[in-house]
Amino acid sequence: MKLNVSLAPHVRSKETTTTIMLDVIIALLPSVAVGVWVFGARAFAITMLCVASCAASEYLYEKLLKKPITVTDLSAVVTGLILAVNLYSTAPWWLPVIGGAFAIIVVKMLYGGLGQNFMNPALAARCFLLLSFTRIMTDYPTIDGVSSATPLTLAKEGVYTPVSDLLLGTHSGTIGETSAIAIIIGAVYLCVKGVIKPREPLSVIISTGVFVALFSLIQGKPVTLDFMMVHMLGGGMLLGAVFMASDYATTPVTPLGQVVFGCCVGFITALIRCVGGGVEGMSYAILISNLLTPFIEKLTMPKPFGVEKEGGKK
Repeated sequence: MKLNVSLAPHVRSKETTTTIMLDVIIALLPSVAVGVWVFGARAFAITMLCVASCAASEYLYEKLLKKPITVTDLSAVVTGLILAVNLYSTAPWWLPVIGGAFAIIVVKMLYGGLGQNFMNPALAARCFLLLSFTRIMTDYPTIDGVSSATPLTLAKEGVYTPVSDLLLGTHSGTIGETSAIAIIIGAVYLCVKGVIKPREPLSVIISTGVFVALFSLIQGKPVTLDFMMVHMLGGGMLLGAVFMASDYATTPVTPLGQVVFGCCVGFITALIRCVGGGVEGMSYAILISNLLTPFIEKLTMPKPFGVEKEGGKK
C-alpha cells in the first residue's frame, strides 16, 4: 500500500467560490425582478451597467497588471448586483460606471482581491457616491408618474407606508430594497443552501428593532406598530442584513462574533435613524462594523482545548 501525502486542507467540499457566488446571484434575482417591475426598464439598465462596470474593471485591472484573471468566479457580478440594488433607478448612466470601478479597483483589487478587502466593496462604493453626488443619489424615482419620498423619509414626517406596500415593493426606494417579500425569499434560499446562517441577518434585524424602540422611548416618541414596521421592513434594513452583513470577507468568522457584529450594525443603524440627522444608516453601520471585525474576532475566538489561558489556568 502507498501512503498518499498531501497538503492541508484535508477536508474538502464541493462548494467553490463560483458556486457560492452563483447562489447569491440567484438569491438577488427576486429583488432585482421586483425593482424592474416597479421602476421599469431603467432599473434593468442601471443593474446591467453596474454588473458590466464591475466585471470590466476587474478584468482590465488584472490584464494590465498581468495578474491571473479571476472575473469568472462571479464575485464581480455579485458586487455589481449589490451595488445596483442600492441605487435609485433615476441614476444617470455614468454613476453606476464610476461606482462599479471604485468598488472593484479601490476597495477590492488594491487590497489584494477577493477575501482581502476589509469592507464591503459595493457598500463602500454606495457611500462614496452618496458623499460625492448627494443630490443625484437622493433623487427619488417616480411610481405611476408620481414622485414620492421613501418610507423612512415619510416616517420622519409622521406618515407611515402601509405594510402591504412594504411587502410588495410598491413604494419609492432603491432598486432592490422595496419588496420585503422578495428579500425574504432570497434569504430563505441562502439559508437552505447553507451560504449564510440565520443568526447573521436575524441579529441585525432584531437588534435594530430593539434599539430603535429604545431610542424612541428615551426621546419620548410613541412606538407604534406602524412605526416599527416601517423601520423593520422599509429602507435598506432587510437588504443589508441578508446580503451585506453576511459577507464572508468583512464579517467575523466565529458564531458569537457574527451575533456581536449584527448587534453593532443594529445599534449604529438605530442611532443614525433616531438620534442622528439621517433617515437610513444601514450602509454606514455595516461599513463601521466592518472596521470592528478584527477586534470582534479577537474577543470571540474560542480557546483551543488544552491551551493555557492568561494566569496559567487551562
